[in-house]
Amino acid sequence: MSNAAYVRWFKDIGLSDVGMVGGKTASLGELYSALSPKGIAVPNGFAVTASAYRSALQETGAGEELRKLLAGLDKRRISDLARRAAAARKIVYAATDRAELRQEIARAYRQLQREYGANVALAVRSSATAEDLPNASFAGQHDSFLNIRGERALFDACRRCFASIFTDRAISYRIDNGFDHFKVALSVAVMKMVRSDLASSGVIFTLDTESGFRDVVFVTGAYGLGENIVQGAVEPDEFYVHKPTFNAGFRTVLSRRVGAKDKKMVYARGHATTRNVPVPARARERFCVSDDDVLNLAGCAIEVEDHYSAKAGHPLPMDVEWAKDGADGKLYIIQARPETVASRRKPDALETYVLKGKAAVLGEGRAVGEKIAAGKVRLVTRKQDLRGFRPGEVLVAPATSPDWEPVMKIAAAIVTEHGGRTCHAAIVARELGVPAVVGIAGITRTVKSGTAVTVSCAEGDIGHVYAGSLPFEVERVATAGLKRPRTEIMVNLGNPELAFKTAMVPNDGVGLARMEFIINQHIGIHPMALAKPDQVKSAKDRQMVRQLTRGYAKPADFFVERLSEGVGTIAAAFHPRPVIVRLSDFKTNEYASLKAGAGFEPREENPMLGFRGAARYAHPAYAAGFALECAALRRVRNAMGLKNLKVMIPFCRRVEEARNVIQAMATHGLKQGDNGLEIYMMCEIPNNVILIDRFAELFDGFSIGSNDLTQLTLGVDRDSDIVAFDFDERDPGMLAMLEMAVTGAKRNRRHVGICGEAPANYPEIAQFLAGLGIDSISVNPSSVLRTIGAVYEAERNADSGE
Repeated sequence: MSNAAYVRWFKDIGLSDVGMVGGKTASLGELYSALSPKGIAVPNGFAVTASAYRSALQETGAGEELRKLLAGLDKRRISDLARRAAAARKIVYAATDRAELRQEIARAYRQLQREYGANVALAVRSSATAEDLPNASFAGQHDSFLNIRGERALFDACRRCFASIFTDRAISYRIDNGFDHFKVALSVAVMKMVRSDLASSGVIFTLDTESGFRDVVFVTGAYGLGENIVQGAVEPDEFYVHKPTFNAGFRTVLSRRVGAKDKKMVYARGHATTRNVPVPARARERFCVSDDDVLNLAGCAIEVEDHYSAKAGHPLPMDVEWAKDGADGKLYIIQARPETVASRRKPDALETYVLKGKAAVLGEGRAVGEKIAAGKVRLVTRKQDLRGFRPGEVLVAPATSPDWEPVMKIAAAIVTEHGGRTCHAAIVARELGVPAVVGIAGITRTVKSGTAVTVSCAEGDIGHVYAGSLPFEVERVATAGLKRPRTEIMVNLGNPELAFKTAMVPNDGVGLARMEFIINQHIGIHPMALAKPDQVKSAKDRQMVRQLTRGYAKPADFFVERLSEGVGTIAAAFHPRPVIVRLSDFKTNEYASLKAGAGFEPREENPMLGFRGAARYAHPAYAAGFALECAALRRVRNAMGLKNLKVMIPFCRRVEEARNVIQAMATHGLKQGDNGLEIYMMCEIPNNVILIDRFAELFDGFSIGSNDLTQLTLGVDRDSDIVAFDFDERDPGMLAMLEMAVTGAKRNRRHVGICGEAPANYPEIAQFLAGLGIDSISVNPSSVLRTIGAVYEAERNADSGE
C-alpha cells in the first residue's frame, strides 16, 4: 500500500471532496471549515479516505475476489444474501489490515489526543462516496462505532467500518437504487465524541418530514447518545420552530410533544463500548432540552440549510444531527445531509388517502407518511422471524433495524413499539413509500401473526392501527394549471396536526379555525378548572388536574401553552395568509363533558340556544376561562409573531353584547387595531343580518355561519333526523338572508365570507354568492378543489351573463 495521504483533517475537506471522503465526511468538513467560524460548534476530526479502501482491494486482489463472490446474487434469496454479505465483509476486513494505514491513523489519533486529552473518546463513522445524495440517503446502511479509545481499538473500528460496505442492507439498497457495488467506495470519519451521554442528542429536519412543508424546523431529542434515536429504539421529544417568524426575530417554540424516552445510551467499559440504562420516571416526563436549546438548534439548522442551499444554487432542505455535551454545556452539530424524501415530492398533484370504515383501535403512535394500508400481521421479535415474511404483510416489531430493509420494501406497512419519526427506519420507510406507525407501546402483545389490520397515517401526526381490513380510497387530483377564481377560497380547520398538509392545498387562508377541537383534543380539561382549580368540586378531579398539569407553574399555564401552540401551528402553516380563529363555541352540555367540567356548567333544556358564544365571555361564570383564551391568542400574535391571526366572536346575539366582548378582549390584551388586530363576528343569527349596519360599526368583518343561520331562519333543529328534510340552504328565505348579509357588509365596506359546505355542495349557491360579490368562501379541506372549480365556473358564467 503506497503511503499516499490516507488521512485528511476536517479543516481541509469540503463538499467537493465527496469522491474522496464520502458524503458524510465531506459534510463534516464543510461544517467544520465553513460554519465553525460563524459560531456553530462542530467537533474536530479526520477522514480515512476512500483511497485507502480502494488501494486495499486493488493491492490484495480482494476486489476480484469480491466480484466473483457477488456474481449472480439474487437479493430476494435472503439467506444467500446474508451468507455472501458476511463473506464479503471478512474479505474487506482482512484486506484493510495494512501497516501503512495503521501508522497514518495512529499519527492522526495522537494529534487528537494532544488537542482533547490522552483519554479522548472517538466516534468512528462510515461514509460512502454515494451517501447523502439528494436522491438517496443511504441512511443506516453502513456501520458506525461509538466511544472508541486507544490506537488498537480505533484501527479495528476503522476496518469494521470499511467492511460494512457489504452489510446485507447496503447490498440490497445499492441494488434497489441502481448503484454498482464496485463504483461505490467507503471512507471513515473519526471525530471527538460529544459527551451527550451526560446530556441529550437528536435529529433536526429543516422541513416537516411527513407533509414536506418547508416553513418549519422539526427538532427531535432524547437523553444520551444519539444512536437510540437513529435506530428507532426510543420515542423522542419533538419540537417545531417556524422559520419566517424566527428569521423576523421572534424566539418562541411553535409546538412541542414529550416523548417516552424510556432509556438512554451511555458509555460502557470493556468489550461493549456503549450500553443502555433506564431513564427515571421524572426525567421521562420532562423535555430533554430547554426552549433556549431548541431555538439555538433551529438557528443552527437554518444556517446550515442556507449555506448548503447557496452551494447547491436552489433550496435544499437538510437532515441534521446534533448533540449536547454534558461536560461543557455546548450544543454541537455532528452531521448534515440533504433530506431525500419529502423535499422531492412534486407539487403538481395531490394524493389523499381517506379511510371509509371504522373499527376498534388496537394502538396509536407517531405516523410516518400519509398513506393507508391493510394486510395480515407478521410479528417479528427476532431476526429469524423475517425468513417467513411474505409480500403485503404488515411488519410488527419492537423496533426495526436497517438490516431489515429488504423485508421493509415488500411490507404493506410497518408498526413498531419504539422509535420516532426521525429514526433510520422512518427515513427508509418514507423512501420506500411504506406507511409506518412508530412508538405504539405494547403493540406486539396486542396483535398476533395472521390477523388482519389496517394501518392509517392519513389522520394527522397520530397514526392508528385498526382491527380488520377497512376500506379506504385514494384521491389523486392534478393541481397544475388550476384556474383560480377572484373569490378567495379558504379552508375550515380545527386539527393542528393536519395544518401543514392542508396548507399545501391551493387556498387563500383559513376562514374558520375551530378552537373547540384544540381544547377538546389537546387540553381536555374545562378552562374554568384550570383558571380556578380551587373551585373544582371533586377530589378525584382536583388530583387529575394536578397530574395533567405537573411541570407547569400553575394549571392556567398548561391551558395557555397548549391552546397557543395549537392555534399557532395553524397560523404558522398558512402564514402570511389570514387565519380567522373562532373563540370557543361549545354548548353547555359539551363543556360539561370536558374533564372536571360538570361542576362549572348549568343544565339546559336547549343548549343550542342557551349559554354559548359571546354570552359566556364577559359573564362571571366563564370570565376567567375567557381570560385564558385571550392570553393564548395574545401569545400567538405577540410572542410567536403570527400577526396573520384574526379573532372571530361566535353567536353574538345583540349589539351591546358585542360591545362588552370587545371591551373584555381589550382588557385581556387583545385590543382591536393594535398590531393590526382585526376582530370578526360570526353572522349566524337573524338579528346579525337585520342589524348588519350597527354590527359593522364594531367589527372588521363577518363570516356567515350558514349552519346556524339556516337553522334559526327556518326554525329547524339541525341535529334532528326527523326534520332534516327541511334543512336547506337553498330555501328562498335563506337566499334572502344571505343576500342581506353580503350586501349589508359590503355597503359598510367590511370583509364578508361564508364558512360552510353549501357552496361546495350546491353550485347554484356558489354562483349566487359570487354574483353578490362575496369576498371569501371557506369549506372543509376535502372540498377545496371542488369549490375552486365551482366558483370559477360561477364567476365565468356571471361575467358572460349566463
